[in-house]
Amino acid sequence: MTDDTQAIGLIELPRTITDYLTAHRDRDADTAITHFTDEATVIDDGRTYRGLAEIHSWLDRSSGEYTYTIELVGAEKIDDEHYTAINHLEGDFPGGVIDLHFRFTLRDGRIADLVIEA
Repeated sequence: MTDDTQAIGLIELPRTITDYLTAHRDRDADTAITHFTDEATVIDDGRTYRGLAEIHSWLDRSSGEYTYTIELVGAEKIDDEHYTAINHLEGDFPGGVIDLHFRFTLRDGRIADLVIEA
């Protein structure tokens, strides 16, 4: 955490983030995509996805690539537009266990940018 970052309770995350994370966990790309701005960007595993069509394809592909469980285990607030959700994953992907940081930038109540990193 940086000096400006504060740990927050999981229930303190903005609703658009928790709704996205629920849809992501449920592998529901059609619902998950509704939480992004039209010009949103996602960076995951070194790849960048721009716009709703690319992000929807990424959501579809990533949800079926491996079998895993995902649990929200922590949250941080940087400011009113920047949040981090820490998710614990266990599954049949290489390594089998990982904690991922989902770094969100919000604009007008929707996800403008999402960076996923270990």
